Amino acid sequence: MSTPAHPIALPVTAVTCLEDRAHVERTAVLELATGVQRLRLGPLTALAVDRTLHAEFPADRSARVLDARIVRAWTPRAPLPPGTGDSALRHRVHGLEEGQRDAERHRERVEARLAALSQLAADLLREIGEGAGLGEVEHARWARELDRLDAEREDRGEELRRIRARLAALADELRRAEEALALAEQEPAELTAHLEVTVSAAAAGPARLRVVHLVPCALWRPAYRAVLDGDTVTLESEAVVWQRTGEDWADVPLTFSTARSALATDPPRLTEDRLTLRERSAEERRTVDVELREEEIGSTGPSASSGLPGVDDGGQVRVLRAPAPASVPPDGRAHRVPLTSFTAAASIEHTCSPELSPLVTQVVTVLNGSGHALLAGPVDLVRGSGFTGRGELAFTAPGAPVELAFGSSDDYRVVREAEEVRGSAGLTQRTVVTRTVRLHLSRFSGPGERSERVVVVRERVPVSEVQAVEVRLRKEECSPAPDGLDADGVVHWAVPLPPGGRRTITLVYEISANAKVTGV
Repeated sequence: MSTPAHPIALPVTAVTCLEDRAHVERTAVLELATGVQRLRLGPLTALAVDRTLHAEFPADRSARVLDARIVRAWTPRAPLPPGTGDSALRHRVHGLEEGQRDAERHRERVEARLAALSQLAADLLREIGEGAGLGEVEHARWARELDRLDAEREDRGEELRRIRARLAALADELRRAEEALALAEQEPAELTAHLEVTVSAAAAGPARLRVVHLVPCALWRPAYRAVLDGDTVTLESEAVVWQRTGEDWADVPLTFSTARSALATDPPRLTEDRLTLRERSAEERRTVDVELREEEIGSTGPSASSGLPGVDDGGQVRVLRAPAPASVPPDGRAHRVPLTSFTAAASIEHTCSPELSPLVTQVVTVLNGSGHALLAGPVDLVRGSGFTGRGELAFTAPGAPVELAFGSSDDYRVVREAEEVRGSAGLTQRTVVTRTVRLHLSRFSGPGERSERVVVVRERVPVSEVQAVEVRLRKEECSPAPDGLDADGVVHWAVPLPPGGRRTITLVYEISANAKVTGV
């Protein structure tokens, strides 16, 4: 069987973007003849993974695929004019080649003119001979015509010599420029790929071929845009796609999946974890060594992340589909594809954690009404004044609350003061550490503001994990009394502040440890 020289087009018709690769689907309508035949389709990207290649006729029972393979070949790049990104040397070579072609065309025109003049001179000499034989003598006209021909032939001969000299100079300069270009820049050959399929058809006619395969150099990540308008929030979900597969995805349906096909065949690595027991020493029996440990609490908001190493799908594969076909060129740049959007009522809270930051932050909480889980990703925050910054959105299930911090409010000021008193209690020689924290909260408002705002202030107290150390909140000395204390040791107050108002919050707690404890 012979393979056709001209390949049949096999365009991309659908793409499923995975975490670090893409699943590409191609379709083509083939005109099949009866019997077994071999067809050449493409071109397609040379990065296609051979072991994932699958070809079939999904809607035609009379045709079947006997064999399918990807054939690659190295071909030189097509001669294209240099662009704006090419070097001056390449532009110089291109200019010399253009000048050489123009000089060659000029030389051909002059040589054709000289050939015509030579033919004209031969005709004139034949006429002179025939006229002299017949006795028709025209000395004046013959002399005038011969002089005109000789003058023009001399002029054209001189022009031809100048053109040949210019061509020799251009050829020498072009040779030297091409040598310099070969030393400075090297044009690699281009790897092209085509699909060769062997099919068997029981009857002649059109049949639709479907080809699927995986391709690397493509990935996607979720991104969001939150717009705060009064008491409502509009949250837009987008997929940011990068691809450098070597072929254009033009107006194709895009699907985004969190499936990790590369990890499906890799079993988890087992490591040895040994547990040993030993007797405590006499010093360890007499003393209890404690230390203060910092821990991040998830309920205080999502932690900052310097990047997105992967897609957080909550342990379950999520599939999202773009509502309309999109185009993604193979330029390696980020391209945003809209997914979903919803608008919902939001609860707005002004909160402050003075131990971490003296700023009062506007935190907006809205229920996830997108109909699907929101994957972890960056979110652009927009409110009345425009773009306010970029935050991080954690994985959120459908219907779960989404917390977004829309930046700090400039009309608040918080000053934190802390003092510590250390002493001992009675005969037990218990160490008692009393800490007092004062928070001075002020509001600076414009002349037109009349409404009162509530600021939620959060402060923390230590949480003991051993019986030898006790932590007690002295509520009788706190002013005002805290509105609540959770299991993580976070104390909070809901402080109403009128325009221009000031409040002072006092928190007092003590840490007591018996005589065996060290490190307090």
